[in-house]
Amino acid sequence: MKRDYYEVLGVPRSAQENDIKKAFRKLARQIHPDVNTQDPDAEAKFKEAAEAYEVLSNPETRATYDRYGHDGLKRGGFQDFSQFSFEDIIRSFFGDSLFGNGMFGFGQGGPVKGRDVSVPVEIELGEAATGVRREVEYDAVDYCEACEGSGVAPGTSRETCPACGGSGQQRKVQNTPFGQFVQQRPCRDCAGAGSIVKAPCPECHGRGAVMKHHKLAVDIPAGIADGQSIRLLEKGSVGEMGGRPGDLYIHVAVRPHEQLVRDGNDLIYHLPLTAVDAAVGAHLKVPSLSGDEELEIKPGTQPGEVKVLKGKGMPSLRGRGKGSLKVIMDVIIPHDLSAQQKKLLREFAKTTTDKNYARDEGLFEKIRAAFR
Repeated sequence: MKRDYYEVLGVPRSAQENDIKKAFRKLARQIHPDVNTQDPDAEAKFKEAAEAYEVLSNPETRATYDRYGHDGLKRGGFQDFSQFSFEDIIRSFFGDSLFGNGMFGFGQGGPVKGRDVSVPVEIELGEAATGVRREVEYDAVDYCEACEGSGVAPGTSRETCPACGGSGQQRKVQNTPFGQFVQQRPCRDCAGAGSIVKAPCPECHGRGAVMKHHKLAVDIPAGIADGQSIRLLEKGSVGEMGGRPGDLYIHVAVRPHEQLVRDGNDLIYHLPLTAVDAAVGAHLKVPSLSGDEELEIKPGTQPGEVKVLKGKGMPSLRGRGKGSLKVIMDVIIPHDLSAQQKKLLREFAKTTTDKNYARDEGLFEKIRAAFR
């Protein structure tokens, strides 16, 4: 069943003509197949929106729809959009300027931007902290060197397409209940180029471009995080009809560190701390990306306490300072004690008072409760 046209465009039934037009333009930019490439139903959704706009933007068809719904339109001779091509719908309603100057191409023979290329790169957390240069390899379309991108064999040239007279376009007029429906599409003989190749280049077979393997040294900046990307302009595949090349995206994956966990620009380390060291204090070493750091454990340190070492974290990607290294105290309660050890702990518990636990019910209170 067809959805309600007002629901499709997301407008109330009282919407004015200008509101309907704005709603469709906004929706079209969101669901257009060239933008919404992840949705396999994008073209069908766009056709549905275009059909809804055509009905609601016309006072006569809108009045018929408001009174009789979809059945009323069928009785009134409204044309089913499924028989027209996707490009025909857009051109007939709005012309070629709906999305700007050839933003989506539609094969008009104008400049077409080359395809973007993505390359994954995996680095260590330490490399993410200092920055690193990596050589990446990828395949992308490039101009054929033999014909310099012309597609023709050396010593020959392209000829004007006889089918379209060099315009690159073919037009077809079809009558509909709303008047003439003009279909304009790229010339099938020259694919919208306006010229044809009679003697194609033997290297690229007339395409003017070939797939090439590229190697490129890429600087990965300090502070980059897992999942972030670096965009290198115009390092992707070459464009068509004079369009600019696509871009190269370096997708960075940062391997997890064995001991440190990243939290924004901070690093977190869980320090295993014995009950004795937590009680009487100690001087221990903790790992950081620049080497081991000395850390003073004060007597009476409680489980979960955090010691902050400023400036020992990750650098900001924008180059403004560094985060901190946060050391979390994971106090370890002993288990599998011998009879002698249990006896000593019970003797210890007898010598303590509430004063010893004035800070909170922490480690020692747990010990006292265990051996009462």
